[in-house]
Amino acid sequence: MEDPRVHLARIGKLAYDRKLLDAAGGNITTRFGDRVYMSRSYAGAKHQWDLRPDHVLVLDLEGNILAGEGEFSREGAVHMACYHAFPEAGCVFHAHSLNVMPFVALQVPIPPMSEQTDKYGPIGFCKWAATHTPELAGNVVDALRPQAHLLPKQAIATLIPRHGIFVVGTDLNITYDALERIDRNAYIAMMSRLVGPGTTGA
Repeated sequence: MEDPRVHLARIGKLAYDRKLLDAAGGNITTRFGDRVYMSRSYAGAKHQWDLRPDHVLVLDLEGNILAGEGEFSREGAVHMACYHAFPEAGCVFHAHSLNVMPFVALQVPIPPMSEQTDKYGPIGFCKWAATHTPELAGNVVDALRPQAHLLPKQAIATLIPRHGIFVVGTDLNITYDALERIDRNAYIAMMSRLVGPGTTGA
């Protein structure tokens, strides 16, 4: 099995290159047993998501840092709350993805636009709370809880008003896959409005 720290660093760089993460923030965790692996604080702003394995923190399930270089990620409380609330969760991905953000800014749910995203249904919002607060962690968990029964089969997601998206899945690959599909789906939704029903083909 690939070292979780190497895997997380690789996926973080891929997500940044594909504009699913940005310099302004976002964070990734993945869980194996009683250990959580977390991208360090300011992974985007200071490292542009070009992380070394030692930039990935190793935590216990109470959020105590056991190894790694850097500080506990600023939205880490949301990640830990998700792991405590959803036993099947093996990854939590928080992002400010390029095509998701217009919907987040306008507080418009993202509708499913193709067979690739029908299973997620409309991606709606949690209640607003200030960033980096226990209230936000509780609101994200509350928004995800009605979808929790889907976790053994697929990732689940919620938007945060004027902030970004949280995606929870059983492992890092499944969760990354869902984030990319949802972001591409958001792009399709926006472009479909520009193309419009009256447009003819070539």
